[in-house]
Amino acid sequence: MGFTLYPAIDLKAGQVVRLKRGDMAQATLYNADPAAQAVDFAAAGFAWVHVVDLDGAFAGRPANVAAVQAIIAAVPGLSVQLGGGIRDMATAEAWLAAGVTRIILGSAAVKDPDFARAACRAFPGRVALGIDARDGFVATEGWAETSGTTAVGLARAFADSGAAAIIYTDIARDGMLTGVNLAATAELARAVPIPVIASGGVASIEDIVALQAEGVVAGAILGRALYDGRVDPAAALALAAG
Repeated sequence: MGFTLYPAIDLKAGQVVRLKRGDMAQATLYNADPAAQAVDFAAAGFAWVHVVDLDGAFAGRPANVAAVQAIIAAVPGLSVQLGGGIRDMATAEAWLAAGVTRIILGSAAVKDPDFARAACRAFPGRVALGIDARDGFVATEGWAETSGTTAVGLARAFADSGAAAIIYTDIARDGMLTGVNLAATAELARAVPIPVIASGGVASIEDIVALQAEGVVAGAILGRALYDGRVDPAAALALAAG
């Protein structure tokens, strides 16, 4: 099974930030130029970049449009995976037409499953589901709300949807550098046929080794650990390739 690494570019007011546990009040600014950050990631050898429109996730509609467009334009060969504020078919179509490789539906998968399924059917291989969990229950609206749906339950409900991937985030660990929630991620990956990408808490090369060792996880998103220099891009990419 292949293992793909996705460096994260989280956008707030047009700039690259990292949050702690999804709290907009706990944002660390890493780069005022998202396009330059994408160029750096491509130069390091990454094939994908994971972009989140944080303002869009809270607003329910795209907010950092210019920044995303700049990323796409700056690195034409880089595959862009984008989430945040994609709640209807028109928005999904617009982003895919603009050059985004794969869109992520998070809140929409819980609040509007019919739309999420329709998008998976309309754009095969180009729609991922973002399942963000707090204590095993799915959170929505930029993580501001927690639903009564379990992460595994939601994943199973979409098992036959044709989704390209599930991005599973443990909110309690996101941006905290406390290590990935290996057990929950592997449990989810074993529960469904859809490839599962781990997100939240990856703090070291050891986390990547542990995820790969499970044999069921398709990849990992790298955020703060990459920006803070705790994970060396070359070493991580060599590991993922080998």
